[in-house]
Amino acid sequence: MGQAAPQTFLDLPPARPEAIRIDGLRKSFGTIEVLRGVSLRACEGDVVAIIGGSGSGKSTLLRCINFLETPTSGRIVIGGEEIVLRPDGTPASRRQIEQARRRLGMVFQQFNLWTHKTILENLTEVPVHVLGVPRAEAVARAMALLARVGLAEKAEAYPAFLSGGQQQRAAIARALAIDPRAMLFDEPTSALDPELVGEVLNVIRDLAAEGRTMILVTHEMKFAREVASHVIYLHNGLIEEQGPPADLFGAPRSDRLKQFLKSVS
Repeated sequence: MGQAAPQTFLDLPPARPEAIRIDGLRKSFGTIEVLRGVSLRACEGDVVAIIGGSGSGKSTLLRCINFLETPTSGRIVIGGEEIVLRPDGTPASRRQIEQARRRLGMVFQQFNLWTHKTILENLTEVPVHVLGVPRAEAVARAMALLARVGLAEKAEAYPAFLSGGQQQRAAIARALAIDPRAMLFDEPTSALDPELVGEVLNVIRDLAAEGRTMILVTHEMKFAREVASHVIYLHNGLIEEQGPPADLFGAPRSDRLKQFLKSVS
């Protein structure tokens, strides 16, 4: 009688409610298959770090979760609700996608702040005009968030007058302004000068400490080791290895992961 296959992370019953679940996600651009069947789970309070080399599919995976990219196939569940997809991977309901996006705060590499609006306006635009939050309530929440990321005095400034680190902290505050169920970070420090990286990582570290659910694509290995509860190493559109950060960074099994960690150390 053969031995039973070992349980994987996704097979184990979650200790907390699932915030995000991805099963068998595939994404192709023409004839190039960028994601080749990726599955992951983030429960409430998890910090999932995704690492890997350039072209491994990390950012595409993140963009598929909130449908900035349309998956080719697979299953996406946000807050317990499965996104209904047509056979070609496109969402069946635009309304369902809009509702799912309201549960996800996205922070991009290049900040993506509206340059013609003040920082305060950047934070209140979606809550007021999309979510219907009363303006006074949205402003009060925005000011509290700006204070939290150390930018209260920059509320009336325009993005062009802020440093890159300040702009990214403002972008994090803007993502938090919709009170998301989970945060998605796509290489949030990659566009920053080295001396500004720490101030952004400190904000993300504080969010992790308070139990904020996050999926983080990052090239900051030390930070991922310290902050993540689960690490996924992507290679060529597939999960090569995953597990607790102590295992992946301290005792990697995959030769590819060993080589990758050596190249970024």
